[in-house]
Amino acid sequence: MIKEKEFFLRRKELVKKLSSHSISVIFSAEPKIRSNDTEYPYRQDSNFYYLTGFKEDNAVLVICKAKKAYETYLFVQKKDKTLELWTGKRVGEKRARKIFKVDNVFTVDTFEEKLSELIQKSKHLYFDFSVNDKRVDILREKTKAYFSHNNIAILLGNQRLLKSKEEVTLIKKAIAITAKAHHNAMQNSAKVGFEYELQAGIENIFKREGAYSDAYTSIVACGNSANTLHYIENDKKLVSGELILIDAGCEYEYYASDITRTIPVSGKFSEPQKELYSLVLEVEKKIIEMIQPGILRSDLHKESERLLCEGMVGLGILKGSVKKLLKKEKHKKYYPHGIGHWMGIDVHDPCPYKNERGKELKLQSGMVMTIEPGIYIDKEDTSVPKRYRGIGIRIEDDILVTDSGYENLSNAIVKEIEEIEGLSL
Repeated sequence: MIKEKEFFLRRKELVKKLSSHSISVIFSAEPKIRSNDTEYPYRQDSNFYYLTGFKEDNAVLVICKAKKAYETYLFVQKKDKTLELWTGKRVGEKRARKIFKVDNVFTVDTFEEKLSELIQKSKHLYFDFSVNDKRVDILREKTKAYFSHNNIAILLGNQRLLKSKEEVTLIKKAIAITAKAHHNAMQNSAKVGFEYELQAGIENIFKREGAYSDAYTSIVACGNSANTLHYIENDKKLVSGELILIDAGCEYEYYASDITRTIPVSGKFSEPQKELYSLVLEVEKKIIEMIQPGILRSDLHKESERLLCEGMVGLGILKGSVKKLLKKEKHKKYYPHGIGHWMGIDVHDPCPYKNERGKELKLQSGMVMTIEPGIYIDKEDTSVPKRYRGIGIRIEDDILVTDSGYENLSNAIVKEIEEIEGLSL
């Protein structure tokens, strides 16, 4: 659990990047309608949570910066016994004063009046341009003639790149829960009939182990379904002799995990499956070994492309010179995505890959990223040897960049062929 002091220090760090005589307005997430009068389970806006640790809706954080000094304001819902009977207890104004290290706490019904007063002292307005929210639209429209608008999400994206020890601890906990779920799937793939049964087993463990939810919609893709990268139907029958690509990770205390393993339905890999799987696994391991401060993510991706292309030529999937094939991007037919992405509060953390001058950022200690090479061969692709058609394989781990290199946070989740086959016995 992240303590309030860390949220306070995050706000303090953000203030250093704000212009003098500025006001920043960060809204909580709005509840989202599922159908008619029912809502999806509420999840706080990631940036709002990152700065406050506050999980309730209908709240606003305001930061007013003068020349150097600054003041923080948190607006929360009023205590209301009638509404709390239906939707649960609220923190309220008085308790929020004790919990959160902010200078001022008010009820949210006073927000517009208080903002009109605070904004008089400001020249620059910061808010999140990407938020699709009527409150943001109103704020934008009312102030566009008088203030310079600045996207606070860019500043927070930079700040969220480097994870604290407490953040890494939560990510590790999410991964530990996810490990149990993947191992359970490996043990039960031959015992259930449909993709959704494996999904249910995975998500049952997430909940049972204390994770709020999955970090993204689980992918459980048997056979040719694995060649649809974002396959989420999970409704097909599991067929003996096929592989199952499982891309599933839980979210624990707002921090994500993102793991992919590819396993055989029957518990045993066929020879063609072993050949492709071994290629992807060796590429993944080699790319992970390259990780250290100072290296570029694009270099990791280019090397993964070269290694996979070389391997596909060796297996007869691609034909010709590796150099020419790469230049013509022929490998992208079978490896169309990047090597990985930032991960943190969001499974795809909205952190930059380039600086404000457009130059790619080098890896630094404290960054967390996924490494996930893959090969996807559609069953209708007659240009490929028949033995490989209909096979889709991805192997994905979550990696922390350290001072001396890297730590594979998900190393305990088995991925060697012998280990996977051993678990299924």
